[in-house]
Amino acid sequence: MKQAVILAAGEGQRLRPFTVTRPKVMLEIAGKPILQYVVEALAQNGIREIVLVVGYCKEQVFDHFGTGEQLGVKLVYVTQERQLGTAHALVRAKDVVHDEFLVLAGDNLIDAATIAGLVSAEAPAILLKQVPDVRRYGVVTVDDEALLEIIEKPAEARTDRINTGTYVFGKDFFDYIDQELDIPEVVNKMLADGISVRAIETQGTWLDVVYPWDIIKLNGAVLEYLTPQLGGTIETGVVMKGLVSIGKGTVIRSNSYIIGPVLIGENCEIGPNVCIFPATSLGNNVIVSPFTTIDNSIINDDVNVGPASILQDSFIDKGCAISGHFIACKGEVDIKVDNEYHSVNIGALLGAGCVLGSSVVAQPGVVLGNYCTVQSMKAISGTMPDRARVY
Repeated sequence: MKQAVILAAGEGQRLRPFTVTRPKVMLEIAGKPILQYVVEALAQNGIREIVLVVGYCKEQVFDHFGTGEQLGVKLVYVTQERQLGTAHALVRAKDVVHDEFLVLAGDNLIDAATIAGLVSAEAPAILLKQVPDVRRYGVVTVDDEALLEIIEKPAEARTDRINTGTYVFGKDFFDYIDQELDIPEVVNKMLADGISVRAIETQGTWLDVVYPWDIIKLNGAVLEYLTPQLGGTIETGVVMKGLVSIGKGTVIRSNSYIIGPVLIGENCEIGPNVCIFPATSLGNNVIVSPFTTIDNSIINDDVNVGPASILQDSFIDKGCAISGHFIACKGEVDIKVDNEYHSVNIGALLGAGCVLGSSVVAQPGVVLGNYCTVQSMKAISGTMPDRARVY
């Protein structure tokens, strides 16, 4: 296998407000876009010719990855102008693929071991994964290693194995696409025509991001494999335990307490007297003021967190300015997404560029859209649209 196609055109509407300004594949997990993990997994398996099918906010993908040279791969871009489905996306790459190629979703977090068994498979083949909850996936039935059927989100599942959206196809796959918009429909059509599709199960990492709280969960999972490095300046009296990575130019002020796994980016200023607990990622140019506690949270680039704040199980997007005594404690709450209610144990979800005054209290599960403003001494709850004002 010498070539892969990564489908990276989608928006990810259920991940709003975080996908209003970026495609789903560019959401950062432990300091890197999800798409970068996919590209790196391919490179580690010797697949260096990669076609990226892009669409929504495609310029951000271009700007980050360029030609792919910095990751040791060669990238070719094709565009899906209207995001109608995965098969529709794959057709955009028809003129640039070889006789056999790997197909992957750009919004699933994987590692090299995940696809190792598929790389040497002959077309057509599909990658399966055993998961505890199959309700939001295409469930597969197999006989030994022969795929029998893919059933999308069945009311009752007979198996706990799902379609990961990862395949090996030959160019004859395109002959089966007629009016079908999604790849599973085409695969079922091939099966009905007597084509044998090999089913390969992986034990490697395969993590899906569907809802905003999935980002926090995945961040914690990836940080378990963090490579520690200590850049910048660490003052006297700082206590660090476990896996901790600190970028260059960052200052950790005295008497701060950091329990890994924790990732802190470049040019940050932390403390003094700050506590950072496991499964936390801080981006670049983040300021965390004294006596603040952060636990199991993501804080993206250019965020300023004022003194004596508490953040638990929260996601704070780029460029937020949070004044002192901000409280975002986790709690069990029902959150509505696309007319579905999800019971989640979570803190606050803040979009990019939000400005919060002093002593704001965020109820568990609050979702602030991008560029919202909240005056001091306010309690906020529920979901607010972009540029909302709370007076």
